[in-house]
Amino acid sequence: MGNEVNMSAPSGGGGFTFDADKIDGVIKKWQDLQTDLQNDAADANLMADVKAPGKEFASGDWEKLANPSGKAFLEQNQKMQEYVKNYIQALLDAKKKIAVADADHTGDISKAGTQA
Repeated sequence: MGNEVNMSAPSGGGGFTFDADKIDGVIKKWQDLQTDLQNDAADANLMADVKAPGKEFASGDWEKLANPSGKAFLEQNQKMQEYVKNYIQALLDAKKKIAVADADHTGDISKAGTQA
């Protein structure tokens, strides 16, 4: 037949399933994103607090335009950081559940082996 694809059915109830070996890599990527966002926030603080380079009208107009942009970027960055933080926590919680489920299954298998 040639090009066959093995599709497994989703787990009961829908949702995501995690491979315990791969979840650490996913968590690491989200933590890297969190670090990048924190670095961006430092830059955003500089933009939000920019001062006019001079006292003439052109500098004052520049400051009036730069500060709101910096503040909007900082606000969005903070929302994204909160989202990423919550997502990382959800991944860590999922990892913990996987570890508990694996331990339970190992125990069940050991019990079954001793009963035979």
